[in-house]
Amino acid sequence: MTDHSSTLPKNLAPTGKEKFRARILPLLIMVLILAVIPMFSPSRTAYSLLAAVGINIVFALSYNMLLGRGGLLSFGHAVYFGLGGYGAMHAMRAIELGEGGFWASFPIFGLPIIGFACGALAGAIIGWPSCRRSGTPFAMISLGVAELIAAAGFMFASIFGGEEGITGDRMNGPELFGLSMGPLSDIYIFIAFWTFVGTASMYAFTRTPLGKLSEATRDNPERVQFIGFSPVRIRFMVFIFAGAFAGMAGGMAAVNYEIFTPDSLSLNPSGFVLLMAYIGGIRYFPGPIVGAIVLTLMQSMLSDFTEAWLLYLGILFILIVTFAPAGLSGILYSIGATVRQTGLVGAISQVKIKLPASVLIFMGTLILIETSTRMSNGYGEVFEPFGLSLSLGSPLTWFLIAGPIIAGVALLWKAKTDAQGDQA
Repeated sequence: MTDHSSTLPKNLAPTGKEKFRARILPLLIMVLILAVIPMFSPSRTAYSLLAAVGINIVFALSYNMLLGRGGLLSFGHAVYFGLGGYGAMHAMRAIELGEGGFWASFPIFGLPIIGFACGALAGAIIGWPSCRRSGTPFAMISLGVAELIAAAGFMFASIFGGEEGITGDRMNGPELFGLSMGPLSDIYIFIAFWTFVGTASMYAFTRTPLGKLSEATRDNPERVQFIGFSPVRIRFMVFIFAGAFAGMAGGMAAVNYEIFTPDSLSLNPSGFVLLMAYIGGIRYFPGPIVGAIVLTLMQSMLSDFTEAWLLYLGILFILIVTFAPAGLSGILYSIGATVRQTGLVGAISQVKIKLPASVLIFMGTLILIETSTRMSNGYGEVFEPFGLSLSLGSPLTWFLIAGPIIAGVALLWKAKTDAQGDQA
């Protein structure tokens, strides 16, 4: 979904067909995927996982409006997710009371709109002083605001419900599109609809003058000010929209989970959304989508197989920062560009050594982590892959750790040496 037409001469600008492939086709593919999934009759677990993925996609894309598009590193983006969720939850409780008036006719399906409005309001209030600074000062202000709001969540029980949070019942109010909001299939339609609306709206935002000015302010605020625009005002407006879409994700989560606690305002979800955006790739619009899918699967599925899933997540983040700052989407775009330039055979030839080497290093590292985790948990468990009994006291274990790692490093060294020889 990247588009550089504004920087190209008119004779090199993309044609209508190219614009369709870059702008409209990805959204149509997304609609097709969302529409086809229910035809496979997913299980309850699959529906729950898909709902979590949809919520995280909107949340991660909203964060990337700040980091990727605006160059603003925030450590408190969960504040707007949480406040939007709490606003939607209070609206749900008002609908549940059914005392007439506005809330009696408001459908549960529309609660993400309430979350959107609450997130925008919070963004406007908090962003007015925060966006006067950028860089490290902005990051520190966001961290302080996150701690302040998270602490308030436990102090003001009438609003946030204390440690237990507040709950609601989504099966109230008028039905919309014939959805009772009870079955998980109804919730999937709800999540899919708002995921598409949020994704399409945020992509449209990147095509607006404000979206372009946001990127310009990220790259060169002095030049933006020179041409007559205020970088502070631009950052402030982008901040409001980012908070609004985070609040929309919070409204989706309120309907999906029917409970909100002050933990949703804490640093944990703020850190998680940063990881989703950066690991996926902040330079590309689809990057946070990729990151949201990968990290949600790791959180929901990998944690069922290993206690060390957070360690794997940390290792993945370090590797991305060190070797692939463009993120997973950058890797995919690079592979696609290589295939177009050299063909599939040429692309395979470029990774025929690096890929097996990486797999070997991963295998050795995996055995080390899993055996160490089982030894340290105090239960005397032993890592037993494929019927093998691997403990840290076994010579076989260390052979299976050191052997693949040494072989992988040697292959990578050979690939680097060969590449240098070809360049010479």
